[in-house]
Amino acid sequence: MISGAHVIVYSKNAQADRAFFRDVLGFQSVDAGDGWLIFALPPAEAAFHPSHENGVHELYLMCQDLKAEIASLAKKNVKCSKIEEARWGSITKIPLPGGGEVGLYEPKHPTALGLK
Repeated sequence: MISGAHVIVYSKNAQADRAFFRDVLGFQSVDAGDGWLIFALPPAEAAFHPSHENGVHELYLMCQDLKAEIASLAKKNVKCSKIEEARWGSITKIPLPGGGEVGLYEPKHPTALGLK
């Protein structure tokens, strides 16, 4: 079962955007390391990554058992990509009917899903 979503918003000034989410909007966060804040959202989380341009976004669905979720999707004729291991999680891509894809991962980092 998919247990949440992780939205990445790229920004030319990620530090300022993190401060805005924390100080102005009042979202709670966890520090994934080196000041990389991950914000609690109902029922998702958001992180701000630096970028040379605005308007680039990624969507990752989150789960607690990636292999089980891939097996569940396979029963629905969804063929996920090969699992890749990253410092922050085990990742696959789910192809979309329109030609795009959505990420699906089992996080290894602290998540903000339980924060209120």
